[in-house]
Amino acid sequence: MAEKQLEGVRVAILVTDGFEQVELEKPRAALDGAGAETKIVSPTGSKVKAWDMTDWGSQFSADVALDDTSADDFDALLLPGGAINPDALRIIPRAVAFVRAFFDAGKPVAAICHGPWTVLEAGAARGKRITSWPSLKTDLRNAGAQWVDEEVVVDGNLVTSRKPDDIPALNREMIALFARRPVAAR
Repeated sequence: MAEKQLEGVRVAILVTDGFEQVELEKPRAALDGAGAETKIVSPTGSKVKAWDMTDWGSQFSADVALDDTSADDFDALLLPGGAINPDALRIIPRAVAFVRAFFDAGKPVAAICHGPWTVLEAGAARGKRITSWPSLKTDLRNAGAQWVDEEVVVDGNLVTSRKPDDIPALNREMIALFARRPVAAR
């Protein structure tokens, strides 16, 4: 990866309690290492608690409350998974609208594991080739997506991945996709 290829790119990481810890930490480290400015956006307030494979994990500080920002403030979006996080986000209208705004603006989005649930709820899955945790297969197909079992899939402005083992492939394709996005004037 070219060093600092994401210089000036602002990336929102949308989470609530129960996101899979490694699915935030490793992609965020890769984005930061490539020069992006990442911000944890959350509807829950100033702190969010991760899920770490089989039990509750670390607590993270949210950089910005969902109510205090919009997709206009960012160039790209990362949606970590974990079963709890996206299931909670998809019933929060403001979170769904935030995700939908990225797609409406043609901004790139990365989602891993159960993260595509939020993509589906935002109405952005139809016609897309998507991978995810296998339990989302029927939901995504019912929403009009073509679900595939591959470590990483890029379809237009969306990159998806299945699970924590696929994070290296996700990071590679996410950075490449986000680097193609022009940085909005601020």
